[in-house]
Amino acid sequence: MKKILLAAMLLLSLPITAKEPVKKTSGNPILPEFHADPEVMYSNQTGKFYIYSTTDGAPGWGGYYFTVFSSPDLVNWKHEGIMLDLQTQVSWASGNAWAPCIEEVKQKDGSYKYYFYFSGHDVKRDRKSIGVAVADSPTGPFVDFGQPIVYDLPEGVRGGQQIDVDVFTDPVSGKHYLYWGNGYMAGAELSDDMTSIVPGTTKVLTPQGGSLKDYAFREGAYVFYRNGKYYFHWSVDDTGSPNYHVAYGTSDSPLGPITVAEKPIVLIQDAGKEIYGPAHNSVLQIPGRDEWYIVYHRINKGYLFPKPNGPGFHRQVCIDRMYFNEDGTIKQVIPTREGVAPLKGKVKKQK
Repeated sequence: MKKILLAAMLLLSLPITAKEPVKKTSGNPILPEFHADPEVMYSNQTGKFYIYSTTDGAPGWGGYYFTVFSSPDLVNWKHEGIMLDLQTQVSWASGNAWAPCIEEVKQKDGSYKYYFYFSGHDVKRDRKSIGVAVADSPTGPFVDFGQPIVYDLPEGVRGGQQIDVDVFTDPVSGKHYLYWGNGYMAGAELSDDMTSIVPGTTKVLTPQGGSLKDYAFREGAYVFYRNGKYYFHWSVDDTGSPNYHVAYGTSDSPLGPITVAEKPIVLIQDAGKEIYGPAHNSVLQIPGRDEWYIVYHRINKGYLFPKPNGPGFHRQVCIDRMYFNEDGTIKQVIPTREGVAPLKGKVKKQK
């Protein structure tokens, strides 16, 4: 009896630990602290999803490193650490680690390589340039190529910055393309080694016209393919403006020309929900499914431009579903606080 009483007392003295509640939705934002310009990727090698972004919150957009988060289901995200530090791992750049993108490329031997494109402040040229780092894993270690691969304005363009890079592999031809630009949109074919642009292929693709109310191009190009069409997303207005939003057009070619959609707005603020400046996005298709998500940043409501604490470097990463009409046009996305539900079923790996 004494042994039973002693055991009962020991059990009562143990601390009670509550189980962590199961998340029914991701919630928005999905990453902690401040991040912006998110790039989302599914890895065939690991079977996980990854987000790379601008590390935000530093005055003057002064972040100097990139982090990576992983998730098995788009709801539960794990911080995988710093995957590239411009000050210690990139010889040509001093900081302003902005707006990255990444591509997983299967090699002839069945292995994978990851090509991570980013913009940074080019010390030699004293301006923003675009570089690339390479790894054998989505989380690194990444090794910088050693020099920027885009640093001059395209021919005929008189202003803007070499930032906001996007990479796209055409499922029709198998060719790889790079897109970039602030104030203009440029695109070019990448070489087979993914570390240089094929000479003579650069084209200026800037959608013409529009206004800050609809589709006037500013930055943040993103390209994807669906049912025979190439879709081009871009951001409108200033990144610190509550009106910062996503517009789109389509093309029959990965290098344009782009036809602006009749209803071009993909995503825009919902002031009633205190959701401001949702833009600079990437798009995720679940492999093997016609199931689409848009990953974007919004401005933390406490840091709106121009008051009280702007001008727009306190941004947060969010995710919502994206749907298409029967004619292939994109239904306008309504930004939510709930985010998305956990992904159902196994993801079919791409060949």
